[in-house]
Amino acid sequence: MAVSAVSATSSANASGLDFKSLMQIILQQLTYQDPLKPMDNFQFVSQMAQFSELQQIQSLNTSISTLLNTQSSLQATGLLGKTVDFTTAGSTSTIGTVKSVTFSSGKPSLTITTSGGQTVANVDLSAITQVQ
Repeated sequence: MAVSAVSATSSANASGLDFKSLMQIILQQLTYQDPLKPMDNFQFVSQMAQFSELQQIQSLNTSISTLLNTQSSLQATGLLGKTVDFTTAGSTSTIGTVKSVTFSSGKPSLTITTSGGQTVANVDLSAITQVQ
């Protein structure tokens, strides 16, 4: 069974602005609008709905990122004590037993002891090719 790493997605929107920045833009737009040609109510409500939708999407993105980090952690801890095949920096396939899992910035790294007794630290979850 191959185990692939999971990765979190970025929470920035397409324009690179967060919800607060977008709200500041709309407030500036309202402040400096032409009083003789005010923004149409329908247009204003439409923009507010779009901003609300953007905020909800960003919230959903944060929740999904948290879920992916949790799943990655569970995958890594589930490998403790298991014999795995993994690839090393030279793309060599090696067999070993997962001895420990460490976390750096929420990302798991495995320490594996090979059948020859060598300890390989900081093995990424994506380097695991098979669990025996």
